[in-house]
Amino acid sequence: MWILFVLIYGILKGVRDVAKKLAVSKSGVTEVLFVYTLIAFLFTTPEIPTAWGVPTKEMLLIAFKSFIIFVAFLCSFHAIKKMPVSLYGVLDLSRMLFAFFIGIFWLKETPGILQIVGMILVSAGLLLLRFKPGFLKLSEDAPVESAAAESAGGKGILIGGERVAGIILIMAFVSTFLNAVSGNLDKYLMSTGNVTSGQLQFWYMLYMLIYYGIYVIVTKTRITKSVWKNGYVWLISILFFVADRCLFIANGYVESKVTVMTLLKQVCVVVTILGGRFIFKEKNIAYKLFCAGVVVAGIVIAAI
Repeated sequence: MWILFVLIYGILKGVRDVAKKLAVSKSGVTEVLFVYTLIAFLFTTPEIPTAWGVPTKEMLLIAFKSFIIFVAFLCSFHAIKKMPVSLYGVLDLSRMLFAFFIGIFWLKETPGILQIVGMILVSAGLLLLRFKPGFLKLSEDAPVESAAAESAGGKGILIGGERVAGIILIMAFVSTFLNAVSGNLDKYLMSTGNVTSGQLQFWYMLYMLIYYGIYVIVTKTRITKSVWKNGYVWLISILFFVADRCLFIANGYVESKVTVMTLLKQVCVVVTILGGRFIFKEKNIAYKLFCAGVVVAGIVIAAI
């Protein structure tokens, strides 16, 4: 069952990434983050009667996890606004590498031969985005789709057939690393037996709302009326709530492993690539699908 919950999380995450880009195309990044976190938090309020009684150690870890995701979401939303969502989806797969090694060195998980082979394939798929063998090279006139790169006079790093500003790539990778750390914290918190999935989600969302509230005040961001009418903000709020609940429940299974869960989550890349093609009309989709295919092959092998 935990595998099914993780797969549902991965599919919903892919849809959410597409919806994020649509949301920030209509409203500012900060106001979208604040409002959608607020809406998602409201969905957790039925947990209030059972939310109390979390030990101090676990509460501090939840607060830390929330801060990590607060920073990760700031980076990911800015990155996804400035780069093709199909490319972001493939880059986001790098969190698998981070989580894989964190799971081994922190949670002391022991991956099997198939998990190691899967990790190698995932790494190969990511490397192909940057270091293409001759028979896979794109034409020199491959279109540049990154707004950030275009505004920088065409400069940027060529990756997956797109020129992307260095700072945007850094933000994307910072986001994936922090999400990997958060994923391991989820597993640790749920394995203690001191926190239920409902308690974790309630306090996690509450802390997130507080952090974004402070950020809005410090940056003097104005929350416009139009953001409340942005249907995509409501959509990502619902997807955020449902997907995270599935993930927390999966982490509650004793037999679940972060190394395997991280691999399974990456089904989201197929959704983001297809969303980039059919919704945003992005280019170089075949090449991105090829790289993603190598990654997915690794996921399948690791999950056997």
